[in-house]
Amino acid sequence: MSETTRDAVSALTAAHEQMQALRLKIRALSREVAAMPVSDYTLKDRDGKDVTLSSLFGEKNDLIIIHNMGKGCRYCTLWADGFSGTHMHFENRAGFALVSPDEPAVMREFADSRGWQFRTLSNHGGTFTKDMGFETPEGGATPGFSTFHRDKDGTIRRVGCAEFGPGDDYCPIWHMFDLLEDGPNGWEPQYKY
Repeated sequence: MSETTRDAVSALTAAHEQMQALRLKIRALSREVAAMPVSDYTLKDRDGKDVTLSSLFGEKNDLIIIHNMGKGCRYCTLWADGFSGTHMHFENRAGFALVSPDEPAVMREFADSRGWQFRTLSNHGGTFTKDMGFETPEGGATPGFSTFHRDKDGTIRRVGCAEFGPGDDYCPIWHMFDLLEDGPNGWEPQYKY
């Protein structure tokens, strides 16, 4: 190995260590910013029936909610498609569901067309997405996720949140594309290839 390569490897190792330290700091700040008591919101399941936030915990004390922009967003579809292979791992540790602003029938049809096997819910007409900070001032949804904890007395608290977007830590495609010769090179997700 040349001295130039050894220097590059050393610099890369140091950069990874700095990045990990920064990730830990970001996670701590995220938990601080996100911390808030949460009402027991009512959402709609695939059939339009009411589902309470508290019921999504099941037997677990923790819950992960994906805030998805709905059928009209290819990027949100990319993130959600990724959960098809990992949702069972999430569900082993915590409750897990995706919440969309689409009406229940639209959300059900789209989820079925994508083969999503995880729980999908609608917030159409509700304030959950807005109250969690995943809505623009104009009323459009933004993508990301919130994590919740249920205390022994039944109190629900949001304990973390993060946004989704190209290059984030939650979709490996971007990181792998970054290491291609020309990076993502203008690539955008599609519904079909």
